[in-house]
Amino acid sequence: MSLAVRPSWSTYGEAARLWFSGRTLRKTIKIALVVGTLLSLINQGSVVFGGRATWVTWVRVGFNYLVPFCVSSLGYLSAPRARTG
Repeated sequence: MSLAVRPSWSTYGEAARLWFSGRTLRKTIKIALVVGTLLSLINQGSVVFGGRATWVTWVRVGFNYLVPFCVSSLGYLSAPRARTG
């Protein structure tokens, strides 16, 4: 059994490339979809299903997906950071 080597990064440019690589996105988007859906159902479900959703509601729903995406991405990137100096 071989273990896949996860690339490391030391500059913000390398981190950005790793963040938006297919490998990272596959993991973090799945997490964001699950967590964002749960948060949206909990926090905005009654408004949406009650037919009272406004544009502000949809912005909040968007943040329910954006925040877990960013958190999971930063968590994924924190482990392979190559510390210099």
